[in-house]
Amino acid sequence: MNKKLLKNTRFYIVLLIVIIPFLFPLLWIVFSSFKTQQQIISVPPQWIFTPTFENYKSVLLENDFGYYMFNSSIIAIFSTMLSLLIGLPAAYSISRYKQKNVGMIILLARLMPGVAFLIPGYIIFSKLHLVDTYTALIASHMLISLPLVVWIMTNFIDDLPYELEESAKVDGCSAIGIFMKIILPLSTPGIVTSSTLTFIFSWNNFMFSLALSASKTKTLPVAIFNFVSYAEISWGKVMAAAVIIIAPAIIITMIFQKYVIKGLTAGAVKG
Repeated sequence: MNKKLLKNTRFYIVLLIVIIPFLFPLLWIVFSSFKTQQQIISVPPQWIFTPTFENYKSVLLENDFGYYMFNSSIIAIFSTMLSLLIGLPAAYSISRYKQKNVGMIILLARLMPGVAFLIPGYIIFSKLHLVDTYTALIASHMLISLPLVVWIMTNFIDDLPYELEESAKVDGCSAIGIFMKIILPLSTPGIVTSSTLTFIFSWNNFMFSLALSASKTKTLPVAIFNFVSYAEISWGKVMAAAVIIIAPAIIITMIFQKYVIKGLTAGAVKG
């Protein structure tokens, strides 16, 4: 019993050592969002303070943050849906028809830094008069999210037994029918995983939104600049805005974490 208790104690100590560096910045942001400007910049830091909701009131009521949240939601939802619409059939084709070269090209596109697409993308959208439109932002986000969907779903479909498709073919099911009635239902964990990750990427994206958006399509990450001026940075409002941006991503991840883990580990063990 003592050995088991000692083992558990060691485990939790190691666990705390690992997670504290990751949790500390998040907790610092959350606590700072309830402080005044003077409390945030005070040295040494004030660990005991009276919470204030003025930062959240200012962010939500005085800065049109609801409109920015609407923009982020529209862009994230549609970029995710379109990436799935194109990426799922592509992943099925790559997996079942052994198009590994195509898969490698898509993976290389995923590994390329997003800034490599930024300038060419801006020139193209500018020539098409699409800057500051949902179309430009959704398309730019898909440059990263679509390869991610294809990469995750290809590995997941590789693990699905091919015998099920052969049985469906014997019963007269077409290729589209097999994909719709067999592959998609069995691929639910992978679809949830890729949807979650692509949505979070789009929701948090700053670089493309900064370059391609303006007053009409400004998103939440770009809207934080509203609290940064030449003379001063409103740290309390910045922290409150950051919490509002981070919260949906954390909630979605916690809800679908079981599917995310299963989807990301698909293909890890091969017989």
